Amino acid sequence: MSKQKAGKNGRGLTRSRIEHDSMGALKVPSDALYAAQTQRAINNFPVSGLRLPPAFIRALGDIKAAAAAANLELGVLPKPTAQAIISAANRVARNEVDEHFPVDVFQTGSGTSSNMNANEVIAGLASATLRRPVHPNDDVNYGQSSNDVIPTAIHVSAAREVNDRLLPALAHLRRSIDDKARGLRKTVKTGRTHLMDAMPISLGQELSAWSAQINSAEKRLNDTRKRLLLLAQGGTAVGTGVNAPKGFARCFAQQLSSRTGLAFKANRNPFESISAQDTAVELSGQLKTLAVALMKISNDLRWMNSGPLAGLGEIELKALQPGSSIMPGKVNPVIPESVAMVAAQVIGNDSCITVAGQSGNFQLNVMLPVIAYNLLQSLEILSNAARLLADQAIIDFKVRHEIINENLHRNPVLVTALNARVGYNKAAEIAKRAYSEGRAIVDVAAEMTDIPPAELKKLLDPKKLT
Repeated sequence: MSKQKAGKNGRGLTRSRIEHDSMGALKVPSDALYAAQTQRAINNFPVSGLRLPPAFIRALGDIKAAAAAANLELGVLPKPTAQAIISAANRVARNEVDEHFPVDVFQTGSGTSSNMNANEVIAGLASATLRRPVHPNDDVNYGQSSNDVIPTAIHVSAAREVNDRLLPALAHLRRSIDDKARGLRKTVKTGRTHLMDAMPISLGQELSAWSAQINSAEKRLNDTRKRLLLLAQGGTAVGTGVNAPKGFARCFAQQLSSRTGLAFKANRNPFESISAQDTAVELSGQLKTLAVALMKISNDLRWMNSGPLAGLGEIELKALQPGSSIMPGKVNPVIPESVAMVAAQVIGNDSCITVAGQSGNFQLNVMLPVIAYNLLQSLEILSNAARLLADQAIIDFKVRHEIINENLHRNPVLVTALNARVGYNKAAEIAKRAYSEGRAIVDVAAEMTDIPPAELKKLLDPKKLT
């Protein structure tokens, strides 16, 4: 890398310096920590303005630090150089220099531009520390290839997001639902199938389904997490490990595990990890399933909260903001709406990841950056949405007992409990008359059957029917 600097041009334009790579000289902003290859990517891919997220940059820093530590342990990198690289990589891993990672998501499909971005930033920082050149390829990238670094970064960043953010958020949501359900075990309401009145159910039972959905999502994520911990690193360009020191994959995994607290291992078949992104696709599928669950919960809340006069009106969500710019006093279920939109985004992200996962042509998947971006976005917004749903919707919604009880006792479907005594057809006659006359089912049944009133009350007791 050259350190020649261009002077001021006197017209307010950004100052630049000249950097060199294997393709020649290139102007780079004078204050940029990156060098020529990153600048080429900036010039080549002015597509979206979207950058790979901080979790991915953090993973790149951890990978480069672990690689340098492994190379030091294996005796292939001088100690001063390795230590300077580790120190610089730690800054990247702490997200201290994220502004120097400007490469667009829609770049080369291997993510080579982002790998070189990390190599150049770390090389620049390490060179400043040592006061001598540290080479981005020969030193920082020693024993590595973009083809194993980027798949590894996808696994590392996703594993940490699942472990540190999503699973704790889901546990919090599940506990919040369970706490709410315990207080509503004796609150009986009209069940609904096809959005139509059905047999009674307690609110606690209704919420228990939500809790079970979240619990199942946690179990699925924990199963997938085992495969996230298998890494491509050490496979280098095509999986053969060419140019990686002997023992590098094992040593790297140990170093990375020590840094992160997660039990990463080298995949015994690095060809799989480099050529395919099946684990990322699997994880995205689990996130989509979770999104579907959150959409169901959100829609249930919206229906139950609907009204307050012309809807179901069974619950009242916390009022958080005015609901209309023209209708005074209107309050909307904004949190379930927000969560439902998150779910829709995650479902869309999964479609993108599914298509990208198919792009493993022979020895390399060539849609790695967009997989990383969408996967990490899904993990982030699902983590945030789960906590939002728990804290702003589940924990403190109020039950409108008077409306629930009124609807419950007028529910003609309660007559189902009489099927065994009077038969389906007779029960249907009772239900139709009760509905047409707007009367309680117990009163109509007393007129149309010879079952004693006291027995009818027991048979048609909504609490017993739950």
